[in-house]
Amino acid sequence: MENTDMPDWKRNLYILWLGLFFNHMSYTLSVPFFPLFLQNDLGIESGLEAWSGVSISISFLISGLCAPFWGSLADKYGSKLMLIRSGVGLAIAHSANYFVQDPYTFIAVRVFQGLMAGFNPASITLVGTNTPEKHVGYALGVISTSTAAGGILGPLAGGVLSQWIGLRGCFIASGIITLFSALLVLGVKESRRSHKVASTSILGDLKRAASTPGLMRIYGLILLVSTSVLIIEPVLTLYVVQIGGDVSHATLSAGIVFSAIGVATVIMGPRWGKIGGRIGYEKTLFIGLIGGGIGSLLQLTAYNLVYFGSLRFIYGLFFAAVYPALNALIIKYAGHDFRGRAVSLSQTASQFGIVLGPLIGGFLGGWPGIPFIFLLTGIVLLGAAWVVKASDMKQINKSDRIIHENIGRT
Repeated sequence: MENTDMPDWKRNLYILWLGLFFNHMSYTLSVPFFPLFLQNDLGIESGLEAWSGVSISISFLISGLCAPFWGSLADKYGSKLMLIRSGVGLAIAHSANYFVQDPYTFIAVRVFQGLMAGFNPASITLVGTNTPEKHVGYALGVISTSTAAGGILGPLAGGVLSQWIGLRGCFIASGIITLFSALLVLGVKESRRSHKVASTSILGDLKRAASTPGLMRIYGLILLVSTSVLIIEPVLTLYVVQIGGDVSHATLSAGIVFSAIGVATVIMGPRWGKIGGRIGYEKTLFIGLIGGGIGSLLQLTAYNLVYFGSLRFIYGLFFAAVYPALNALIIKYAGHDFRGRAVSLSQTASQFGIVLGPLIGGFLGGWPGIPFIFLLTGIVLLGAAWVVKASDMKQINKSDRIIHENIGRT
């Protein structure tokens, strides 16, 4: 018997949360271990860090280039169809990695995976456009925790499974889980009325964003933050081995370290959102960037896995403030009729960071060394915190000046 008590938007939210959770879990089940797969299974000995960076970045680059095309099809045929298309395509891509025998074929499969991407933005779009206006903020906040939760379980499950069925077996597991996420969204009820929106252009949206005070600065911070998060991904498993991790159990150890930040995000993410509502999102953004910068610098001192994992967890507790604050500031700065497109542009900025991060990390890890990545990230995040503080003070001074001028007139 159908449950008539639960509104469709809430039912969609629960289904899409589970779909995104499993989709992101399947991705993080195998991607942290690309360096070991390239080295042990595909025979890469020189330039391993660079190969790892390229293999991670290439799919995000392709998905970013294809996003407008898939977005236009979503407007025409609905986001639900795009979710199914992406889920089935990604399941095929994950499974295809099982049969790869050389690094060039591996890169080709990663390109195909980029072509099939789009599950995350399609989920967010469907939630945002099929949820009543007064519940949109709540719904988007809830859906954002799904990827963090998947990012916790994925590396842990991948670390355990790799010890049991090997890295190639993890690709098959990723394919099965992704297919399951696609089947889940068959239960979503999409209202097509929400797709009747005015036609806009990317150039027009960029001009609108540039004319909106504060937005371009936020996009720049999103680009920087996304880059800093992904810069360590291609070499983290290698670093775990360097600081004393057992090579035979490197995947499990790296999985635990990868999950530390996800656990911290789930614990503190909602709390930082409430704190930001009380003290202001500029202040929570500043605190998050300061904590992230100091946390990155402290990781230079790591001498064993327990200490390194603890530092990553503490870093995550502070860094969990950054993304909620940035998203809230976009809503704050953008006009009501521009918020959806403003959020889409922020996803584009994030996508560029996801492309740049692994590429930069892969090349830096093989040149000056992996510790230099922590040094660079720490300095950049502290610099970003200074920019946020300076901008906040400038805004306060401007407000004070306007108040004094108004008092003087009276």
